[in-house]
Amino acid sequence: MSSGDAIKRKMVEGVKPVDEFINELLKPRLPEVLYDASRHLVIAGGKRLRPFLTIKACEIVGGDPRDVIPFAAALEIIHNFTLVHDDVMDNDSMRRGAPTVHTKWGVPIAIAAGDLLFAKAFEAMTTYAPNGINAKRVKACVEIAARATIEISEGQVLDISFPSTANVTEDDYFTMVGGKTSALFKACAEIGAIAGGGKNRQVKALGKFAWDAGIAFQLMDDYLGATADEKTLGKPVGSDLREGKKTLIIIHALRKAKLRQRVRILDVLNNHKATKQDIAEVHSLLRDIGSIDYTLKKANRYIATAKKHLNPVTESEAKSDLFALIDYFTDRKY
Repeated sequence: MSSGDAIKRKMVEGVKPVDEFINELLKPRLPEVLYDASRHLVIAGGKRLRPFLTIKACEIVGGDPRDVIPFAAALEIIHNFTLVHDDVMDNDSMRRGAPTVHTKWGVPIAIAAGDLLFAKAFEAMTTYAPNGINAKRVKACVEIAARATIEISEGQVLDISFPSTANVTEDDYFTMVGGKTSALFKACAEIGAIAGGGKNRQVKALGKFAWDAGIAFQLMDDYLGATADEKTLGKPVGSDLREGKKTLIIIHALRKAKLRQRVRILDVLNNHKATKQDIAEVHSLLRDIGSIDYTLKKANRYIATAKKHLNPVTESEAKSDLFALIDYFTDRKY
């Protein structure tokens, strides 16, 4: 069994209590269509990276992982809420190999389902927080989750503004990714550590680790969007190009491309009528320019930096699991 397979198996086993909690929290009630829609992406799958990160952060500081289940569930629900709304904004038709919520039930129901998930996340943290976690720590966890959700919203708006922005820089990109992806990763690690009774230095170290891990994860998403096939990705190949997404790959390519290459990339970027052949040609150009490899190298550098943040943290199985988790980021196929 490869190290990637081993950590995936650990994730599946480790988050079972989280899935059970979410299933109970979102159990069907009236109106059925609202709860069916809100459960749709959760049931469709997902890697469960965020609840696993939350649990491991709790374990690293010596906490009882059972105490952090409501928080881990809340963070996974927040993640799913953002995906439901993101798919509406991006008009994506597939997610996790299944129709998106708005494709199946329409935009109004999708918005309501996302709103319900958002509310349920905070219900999980406040109503179901274990008695063993004092009110001060619960308050800190809720504040971190709220802050992360604000940053996700800011990052998403930056992302959807980039297609109409002429000169998006790498700094702009990393600001966007920090909000859209890293903020929630950081919240998972900090909340897991706080709920587990961690000291401030442990919380900060884990937060820094998770922030850089989140950047690496998004870079790999960009990389896979240009290299994986539709069946593996669970969504249409080339959707980033058709939507005009300014990924690091595109930003680098537009800076390094020769005039003819640049013109061809811009012909396809944000062109919803681009054919599969158009997409394949541009992906080939991105590879020739070196932008795909550049992004992969950046992801590996962020992973290395993330690990350094945990140097002061005592060695443990949970720490090894977190290292294996972020190594899996560059090994994954979707």
